[in-house]
Amino acid sequence: MVKLLERLWPKNMSGQIALLVGIALLVAQGINFGLLVRARDRQELIQVAAPAIARLADAIERDAAGTPMIRERGPWLLRRGVVVEGKSRVTGDMPRREDIAERARVALHDLRVPVLRVEAAQAAGSAVRLPGHDRIAQLRDTIDPERRNNRPYLIVAAEVSPGRWVNLITRLPSRDPRFLGWLFLQTMILYFVVLAAVLWSVRRVARPLRELTGAVEGFRSAESSTLVPESGPSDVRRLVAAYNGMRTRIAGLLDEKDRMLGAIGHDLRTPLASLRVRAEGMEDEAERDRMAATIEEMNRTLDDILSLARLGRPSEPETRVDLSALLDQVVDDFQALGNTVSLADMPRTTVTIRPTLITRAVRNLVDNAVKYGGSAEVSVAKAEKGVAVLIDDNGPGIPEDKIEAMFEPFARLEQSRSRETGGTGLGLALAKAIALQHGGRLTLANRPEGGLRATLWLPG
Repeated sequence: MVKLLERLWPKNMSGQIALLVGIALLVAQGINFGLLVRARDRQELIQVAAPAIARLADAIERDAAGTPMIRERGPWLLRRGVVVEGKSRVTGDMPRREDIAERARVALHDLRVPVLRVEAAQAAGSAVRLPGHDRIAQLRDTIDPERRNNRPYLIVAAEVSPGRWVNLITRLPSRDPRFLGWLFLQTMILYFVVLAAVLWSVRRVARPLRELTGAVEGFRSAESSTLVPESGPSDVRRLVAAYNGMRTRIAGLLDEKDRMLGAIGHDLRTPLASLRVRAEGMEDEAERDRMAATIEEMNRTLDDILSLARLGRPSEPETRVDLSALLDQVVDDFQALGNTVSLADMPRTTVTIRPTLITRAVRNLVDNAVKYGGSAEVSVAKAEKGVAVLIDDNGPGIPEDKIEAMFEPFARLEQSRSRETGGTGLGLALAKAIALQHGGRLTLANRPEGGLRATLWLPG
């Protein structure tokens, strides 16, 4: 049940507010509906009970005073609707009205009218015999017996002495069968009017917030993003205005950073190129090769640093690419250099990616597998509404408590910083950043049979 509610519960703010307000209004309208029905019943009780009790008290006093009575075939008729008999007309099959009986007891006690017992019940017309003198009512009942049988009556009986009962019989007002329908319709109209106003207000707040969220998620640079229109309530407009101002400032800083990185890259590559030219002129071939390798390593490190710094704002558009062909090209390049790298058979799989960035991420992962595990096995598997690129090696693996630290820039398992035992520590950081930019993820895990597995998951 809890899981079902979690699935049905809206995830966005506007849906949650609308649902909560709708439930609260429904509960409030239900309570109001019940109170109105109860007030109607209470008003009916007052309208019926007050005159009936007054007539009963008057009849009891007349009976006690010995007022002359008219004899009509058995019962003593005191006045219209009241008879004196030897028993109560309230029978066991009649629905009791203890509320009216209690009111009658209290009223008679306050009026100092002595009675032994008071009973009250509601009965249908078919179970009630009216006092004989009510000729007009009897005539109407003869003409329309169905109306007589369906009409509700109230019987209040008071025992004034042992074996002597004063019975009062009066009609209850017929309830309009349309009352509950009209009341329900009125309640629903009010409910939907208020709910519509609340939904309009929520939508007015949610729309600029959705636009603001989209602008934040799509923010790359001053050129690629636009100002969010300021709309909605005043506090929401202030939030949007604050974002627009912040966007302009951050965009300026990012653009300035890109210009600075471009200048740094240019200024560093120029002397590196000059060093490469000078190294080519050295007579010692071994020393020349070492210097060339060092310069090439510095160029790769510089490329990694600049790529990682600029990754948040790629210039390459996303395209639909055959992932199997991309991986095959990467594996061929490593095999051409004499590395032990294999690619498992895989069906044709297309994904929407930035090919250059994904190629670089896969190269970094395969390079790490070759460097630390001696070989790499590349495969692809369908997983979680996407595709996973698996790179396995046969190396020593990584201690479990240090796996997450390996994704930090310049982090290395070997701390000596020697070029002979590892690179700069930027390969995994760059690969993870590329995966996150594509909405994917990169994980490392030690294999049970030994070695390490890098999993690059991309949405399908």
